[in-house]
Order: sequence, then structure tokens, then C-alpha cells
Amino acid sequence: MANKRSGGGLSPIQQAAKFLGVSVLAGAVAAGIALPAAGALGLAAKGSVEGFDEIPANLKRPPLSQRTTILDNQGGRIATVYSRDRTVVELKDISPYMQQAIVAIEDSRFYKHGAVDLKGVLRALNRNAQSGEVSQGASTLTQQYVKNVFVEEAGDDPTLVAQATQQTLGRKIKELKHAIQVEEELGKKKILENYLNITFFGQQAYGVEAAAQRYFSTSAKDLKLEQAALLAGVVQSPTRYDPVNDEQEAIRRRNVVLQRMADVGNVSQAEADEAKDKPLGLKVSKPNNGCITAVKGASFFCDYVRELVLNDKVFGKTKKARAKVWNQGGLTIRTTLDPQAQKSVQASIKSHVRKSDKVATAATLVEPGTGKILGMGQSKPYGYGKNETEINYSVEQGRGGSNFGFPTGSTFKPFLAAAALEEGTPPIQSYPAPYEMPYPETVETCDSSPWRNTDGAKVENEDESEVGPYRLKEAMAKSVNTYFVQMLGDIGMCPVSKILDKMGVVQGNGKKLPIVPSSLTLGSTGISPLTMSSAYATFANRGTYCTPIAIESINRRIGGETKSLAVPKSTCSRAMSETTADTINTLLSGVVDSGTGQQAGLTDRANAGKTGTTDERRNAWFVGYTPNMSGAVWVGSATQAVKMSNITIGGVWHEKVYGGQVPGPIWKDAMSGALEGKESPGFNLVNIPDPPKEDKDRRDDDDNDDPGNGNGNGGNEDGGIGDIPDPSFSIPEEWTIGGNGNGGNGNGGRFP
Repeated sequence: MANKRSGGGLSPIQQAAKFLGVSVLAGAVAAGIALPAAGALGLAAKGSVEGFDEIPANLKRPPLSQRTTILDNQGGRIATVYSRDRTVVELKDISPYMQQAIVAIEDSRFYKHGAVDLKGVLRALNRNAQSGEVSQGASTLTQQYVKNVFVEEAGDDPTLVAQATQQTLGRKIKELKHAIQVEEELGKKKILENYLNITFFGQQAYGVEAAAQRYFSTSAKDLKLEQAALLAGVVQSPTRYDPVNDEQEAIRRRNVVLQRMADVGNVSQAEADEAKDKPLGLKVSKPNNGCITAVKGASFFCDYVRELVLNDKVFGKTKKARAKVWNQGGLTIRTTLDPQAQKSVQASIKSHVRKSDKVATAATLVEPGTGKILGMGQSKPYGYGKNETEINYSVEQGRGGSNFGFPTGSTFKPFLAAAALEEGTPPIQSYPAPYEMPYPETVETCDSSPWRNTDGAKVENEDESEVGPYRLKEAMAKSVNTYFVQMLGDIGMCPVSKILDKMGVVQGNGKKLPIVPSSLTLGSTGISPLTMSSAYATFANRGTYCTPIAIESINRRIGGETKSLAVPKSTCSRAMSETTADTINTLLSGVVDSGTGQQAGLTDRANAGKTGTTDERRNAWFVGYTPNMSGAVWVGSATQAVKMSNITIGGVWHEKVYGGQVPGPIWKDAMSGALEGKESPGFNLVNIPDPPKEDKDRRDDDDNDDPGNGNGNGGNEDGGIGDIPDPSFSIPEEWTIGGNGNGGNGNGGRFP
């Protein structure tokens, strides 16, 4: 047992013999001698390596992972994200001091030897044999570069990283063979450039450019002598020599590098001594990584962009391929986010809802005709602490959103109305619309099996004074539930389902909406704000739906080359006729003019929208638009646990929360700021006649306590709907009043 150390390791003699074996092998490799299988030399310890000649000669050098920069549509930086903070630079953009320092301390004979430094091997062997431990290595810069390539290729996989760094003879032999290849292919200057770009300098900084920025807030090109010496010294042990956490140890190591530079003639002794006397002079820039650091409250939009890259097959056929694109980075992503719109969204949210409130709000703005997402924000900030969240309330589950979206209430009614108009229902359609009524006994579906109201479920309006008959215009303005249940009973659910498909309306989990009356009439199914704003943009765009997009272009830098990547494009298709869309625009203009959405109405431009509140006031919505911008605002609890009655939101107490009362003003302020200074086009409105005066008077006599019947802000007889701008065309003569008194739908009424 004389050869064993007390700690169970190899004795100095055994260590020397083992090191000598490696050295002999290294000498053979350096000479280019083909070796037999490693086992013939007694080196094949537990799968260490196959025959030397059988090792693949080509070293795969994957693109170095770099930082990705996400920009808004004006080129302003939103955020920087990376798996490894690195910016690749050319050797000419690296300070000569830095080049000299790293060579002096890591491989002073770099320019004199080949891939392997036999003199260095023998020197290390002698030193290690004398000390009884491996106190000095003999890897050249070329070998270290090859090792870093293995680590880079391993990525964040801990198993692969362990294999790339394991202290085995097999790995060393592979490293040696590839070092020969690299020396032949690249040459000394390129090897040095690659090494300085790939190596780790601590504090999350990979490569010399990131290190210069991290420790000194400067560029690699402008590093001074003492700064370069510090960075060169850190490489050997980024933790031990970390200048941020151990200044004295870092100074000691820096001065070792400076002395070595003087010893090899890079600088004079006087220059080295002068630099040694200087303080570290750190000017640390904290890591600024990830969507959590995004400006203008755009963290959730940034995260949405990340989810697009990781999940859209445009960026790779497999999940692994897409993750590789994102993790390798080097991307410059120009997005659709409009800084003016984003600033306005965040300002509106902040002024109306506090992050500590029991409920939250989320808002999205999109551009009709292009699908471009212009703004996205919410009151619960991106983060991991109290009153923070990683969930993006604005988008669907597959893009980082909530599991199912949020029930939309009466904001769903325009979809039903559009489907009915497409089926030939006239916009002057009248229904009895009582305060309360049962759902229809049966409602047609898209197959031969109709939906049946087997439970005898009923639906009611928000207020007992809401009693028909109503026509569509007044029913939409007042959001009369029983009216729309009767409408669904007439046209069936299939037309509604089909138009929803054309308008991109899906549940928050990405699935189609269930074919049941409560879902297709009163908005009982969860939908995301982005889906709602994009769908309403169809009305603004006169019936053409465009899928939402967030990315305008991506440039990817690999090495010294930059190329463009394909990005998802918006697909636009007709969802309804222009006449139908214009009719909906006319109806929803009445909602903001003097209906339930008066508090949301914009005063300086044409606008339209719809309010929505769900059962027990767990959700409140306003979705509205102008011809050139569409937006959706949701207010509620992400867990659906809060009933918004007798509640304080944004410092304001509310006895009952309505869609026009809380979400409406948020929408108004967000849209006003986003549209400031932009053109103000109008809608193509249609003429929707009011009911005959005698019918109106008769109803008012029956319900003379209803302030909404005939005493509206507009001063006319249409239930307070107010004045509508002159239409561009009239209702076709073939559209007539029709329908019956049958109604019905889901499980309990939704409110305006």
C-alpha cells in the first residue's frame, strides 16, 4: 500500500507516471503520429476513448450563444435576453493589452508552439511531481478553446456539461486531436479571437466584450492595462478571483498578471508597477437580462415574443430546434409594439388600478387591417413577489397566458348579431324581450342533434325595467340579454360558430368555443383580451379579420455574418360582408354614444364598443375600436374568486362594477393617448330606422318609470341612444321586421 496516499488518492509516483503517460501521448499527437487503440497503451479506462484514429477529425463549432435584443417598432430597445450574456467581437475590436494579458498568463508560448506545448507539459510534470499534487496544468490556449467549444455545445444540459468537463484521459485525447485540427484550420490570431469570445469571465459575462461591460462599463476595445490584467486573471477561477465579491484577492491576481506581462516583455517593469498601484476602478453594470427588465411595462409583451419563437414552427420544426434558435440568440427582433401606444396603456392602467388591488386589469391594442399588436399591459407586474405574476393575462394559455382566459359577458353579443345579419336578419328585428324568460326548448346546432333545455333554465336582464319589445339597436345599446337569447333561438348556433371561426375567436386554451347557448350568447366562456381586440378589429376593418402578429423582422448574427429569418405573417380573410360590419359599427357607435358604454366614449373621433359583465360580477370588460385601432380591457380576479361588489379599485369605491364603469375609462384613456396626433377616419355608418313613434309611446306608458325609455342623453325617442352621424347608405328594402317571441339560453344571465 506504499503507493497510496492517506486520502485514498494516487501517490506522487503514480501521479507522475500517469501524467507522463499523457505527456508521451501528447508528444505523439503533436507530431501527428497515428496511434493504435488507446487500450494498447493501457489508456482505455472505462470507456475513456476509442482508437485515436477513430476520433472524428472535424470539431463542430456551434454558433456562440449571444444576447438577443428586442426592439419596438421605432427601433427603441424593449429588453435584452440571453442564455449567456455575450457579444462577439473581432480581434481588432479587442484591446492589445487584453490580447497580451491573456496570452501572458494562460499560455506565454502561444505563438511559439503548436497545438500542444511539449515544453510546458514537461515543466508541469516536474512541478506536479515535486508537489505531490496536480498544481500546474499544461493546456495551451488552443486546447482551452476546444474545451470551451465542448462546453458551449453542451448548452444548459448538466449531463452534457459534466461530460464536456470531466477529468478523464478520454476527453483529453479528444481535446488534443481537435486542437491539432483547429491550429491547422484557424491560425493563431483567429484562435485567440475565438477564445476571448467564448471563455467565461464570471458575473454572467461570457466573452471579453460582455466582461468589459460588466466590470468597467466600457468596451473590450477600450480596456486599459490594469483592466485587461484583471479580466485575464479572472479566467482561471471566476469565483475565487471575482472582483465584485473579493477585491483583495482580485487585486492580488491582477498584479500577478501584470508581473507576468512584464516578465515576457509585453510591458516594462515600470508600467507594470504603475498599474499595480492603481485601484480596481470597477464600474459594475448589473446583468440586465430577461423580459423582467423590459422598459415601458412591456415585460409581458416581451415574454409573448419569446413564446412565439419557442412555439411557432416558422422558427423550427421541433421544440428542440426552436429552443436552440432562442438560446443561441444573436437575434435582433423588431416588433410591432408602438411606444406611444404602450406608454398610454401603462399610464391608463396605473391611474385606474393598483397592483395591490384585489382584482387586476389587462389591456391590449391592435391595428385593424394588419393584426399588429401595438400595446399590451396589466396591473400585476411581471415578477415573482407579492402582487406580481409571470402569467400574461392578455394572451392565451399557449403563449404564456391564463389556463382558460376570462368570461366575456355581453361583449360577445356583437358576434351573435353579426352572425344573424349574415343570415339575413334585418337590423330592425324586434323581439318581445321580457325581463325574464326561459331558454328555448331547443336550439339548432351544426349537426342533427339540437341543444335541448332539459333543465328549464332561465335568463334575465340586468334590471327589471328592461322590458321589450326592443329592436336590435336599442337592445345592443342597453345590452338586453333576453333579446339576444331570442335571436339565437331563431338563427341557431351553427352560424355563430362559423363566424367565430372566421374571426379567430377561441377559448383561452386555444380550443373552439363549446356549442351551447350560454357560450354563444352571453359570453360564459373564457377568452383572452388579445383574442377579443383582434376579433373586434374585424368590425373596424369592415369585415376582414387579420391574425395578430407581434414580430416585424428578425436579423440573426452568426460570426461576422447577419442574415434575416422568416417570421410569422398576419393572414387576413373576409369574415363577413362589409354591410354587416358597417351595421355592427353603427350599432356599437350607439353603445358608446349613449348606451352602457358612455363612460368609455371618445369625444374627438369615431369610435364604437361594447360593455360586458359576467355572473356575480367576477369579470368586467370593455372592447372597443376606432377605424384604425382596436382595444380590449378586462378587469377581474385571475382566480375568478372576487365578486366586484362593494369593492375599492384604484382607490375608488364601487357598489357594483359595470363594464362601462371601470374597464371603459381604462380603454378610453389608453386609446386617447395611443391615438393622439394620429388621423381620425370615420366609419361607413348605415341608417337603422327607429321604431314607429306609436310603438315607442305605448311602451313608455307601460313602463313610465324607466329613465332609459325615451329620456336618453341624445334627446330622441330611441331609449336614450342619442344622435347617430349621417349614414352612407340605407337598409335594403328586403330586410323586414320578423321573428318570434321564443328565447332562451345558458345558466343564468350575463349583465351589460
